[in-house]
Amino acid sequence: MSVYKKMYLSLFNSVTDALEENDVEKIKQILIDAQIKAEEMYIQSSDE
Repeated sequence: MSVYKKMYLSLFNSVTDALEENDVEKIKQILIDAQIKAEEMYIQSSDE
């Protein structure tokens, strides 16, 4: 599976999780964590 597909699926799942939340701070943290995870996945893929 390409890194872009993994990043997309990870981000999509996090956005879905965020949409189910009611607390704005929790939503923000879910999205921030998702962005960091996707960036780390991209950086790791370029190291290979």
